[in-house]
Amino acid sequence: MKLPRLRDRIEPGVRVLFVGINPGIRSALTGHHFAGYSNRFWKLLYDSRLVPERITTLDDGRLPAWGFGITNLVPRATPGIDTLTPDEYLAGVIVLRRKVRRFKPSIVAFVGVSLFRAIFGVRGSIRLGLQRETFEGVHVFVLPNPSGRNANFSYAEMLRAFRRLARYMANASKKPESLKAGKPERR
Repeated sequence: MKLPRLRDRIEPGVRVLFVGINPGIRSALTGHHFAGYSNRFWKLLYDSRLVPERITTLDDGRLPAWGFGITNLVPRATPGIDTLTPDEYLAGVIVLRRKVRRFKPSIVAFVGVSLFRAIFGVRGSIRLGLQRETFEGVHVFVLPNPSGRNANFSYAEMLRAFRRLARYMANASKKPESLKAGKPERR
């Protein structure tokens, strides 16, 4: 059975583009991102104060109103990532590069350490948060995968990472425009 493709939720003016690895089956069937019963993405957005009210997967279309966008590296829905092929990853990176160049977010937030590893070919331990690497010249932030299947991080650890993103966004919005883009400030 071929599952429907999950629609991106990205609009001009996006500040943070959340990138998942690929949709789960429930997300494809419902047409909404991070729709798994045990997925904590939506709770983390609210608990970290990235969004001002409690929202659910049904509210993914509202994310652009807060300056957020959401997409997946690989569009094919699967029960897990085991069946994704190297070619799907490569094709996904090409498409993601186009999206980032088109929408020009301030931050690309990779939702999952495995996703960050796959894109950047990094081995070993990965720290959550802001990375040295950039993606199409855009700052990269790594968040833990909020799936209930992810036993690598506790909810408290996930929340700390999402709160770091909220603090980073708040601090970035206070900087003069010349510093945000990495340009020297004129005197």
